[in-house]
Amino acid sequence: MNQVTVRDMDDRLYQCLLRLAAEEGISPDEAALKLLRKAAELHGSPSPSRKIGKSLDHFIGSMTPEESAELAEALKFFDTIDESMWR
Repeated sequence: MNQVTVRDMDDRLYQCLLRLAAEEGISPDEAALKLLRKAAELHGSPSPSRKIGKSLDHFIGSMTPEESAELAEALKFFDTIDESMWR
């Protein structure tokens, strides 16, 4: 992947970038890429996103009851609070 640094971005433009990122639920970097692609009239699929999105949805509900019970048992350790760490 290539990288660029944008210098001297005025506050108004930066606020617009942050607003777009917030509205789209993406990072400011991804918002900047989206705007650059639009300005360059690059259509089609953008470069792969680092967002998880829905790519793991096929795992939902895929555990057997036995696997679920085994995982719950393994995670019980994290329910324990070490009181000495909170003094």
